[in-house]
Amino acid sequence: MIRLALVRHAKSDWGDPGLDDHDRPLNARGLRDAPVLAARLAETGFRPEVILSSTALRARTTAGFFADAFGDGVDVEEHTELYGAPARTLLATASASGARSVVVVAHDPGMTVLAEALSGGGIGAMPTCAVAVFTWDVDNWDVATSVDADSWTFDSPR
Repeated sequence: MIRLALVRHAKSDWGDPGLDDHDRPLNARGLRDAPVLAARLAETGFRPEVILSSTALRARTTAGFFADAFGDGVDVEEHTELYGAPARTLLATASASGARSVVVVAHDPGMTVLAEALSGGGIGAMPTCAVAVFTWDVDNWDVATSVDADSWTFDSPR
């Protein structure tokens, strides 16, 4: 079984206009939402082999909350190509991980485009800290990425 969780980074802080976009931290709402959504995903029994994160501070911080919720043994791997990545790169990076259960923490618009495509239009948007989980009843990423997901779920803080 292939399982993919897409997590859009939590709400970021725009308080310092001089700060580079890559270095923006989470704001108070993001710091509150990320551990809640991470715990809710962990409570479903989903357990990734790996968490793949954009290198942006807001994504890395969000990924850290998810790693904490899953406990020991789940590493966060940072990937520069996930920063501002289009949907095809997000999916290709998950597939290239070789893991059968993956969390990807990244940014819009790529996250929304991918979630919408994988859900057959059922997910219209991925707000900050949204979590979409897709499951394929196959053990091969090449097969999984060429057919519709067998099931999907969606959760968000709003």
